[in-house]
Amino acid sequence: MRNLRYLLYGIGLSLIGILISIFLWGIEKAYLLTGSIGFIFIGISMVMSGSIVSGDRMRANFATESAEDRKERNRITLNSMLLGLPSVLIAVLLYYLTN
Repeated sequence: MRNLRYLLYGIGLSLIGILISIFLWGIEKAYLLTGSIGFIFIGISMVMSGSIVSGDRMRANFATESAEDRKERNRITLNSMLLGLPSVLIAVLLYYLTN
């Protein structure tokens, strides 16, 4: 249930991004700000998950972190992904509807 809250925050962020984009550039470019918001949060999710590092570094990080740290890292990864996913999906939808 807690994760649903972050998904709703992501939908709210994407709607705010759409409104700001329409105000600044018009409906033709409404996907720009919304997509940027989404990709920023997905980038944060990738960095926090450790998926960008090589295998030896991932193994070293896994061996040295505690269970609490791993749980916190996974929580931040999931929450930032849930914040960014609606924005990216809406940006793709807007791109195909306006072009």
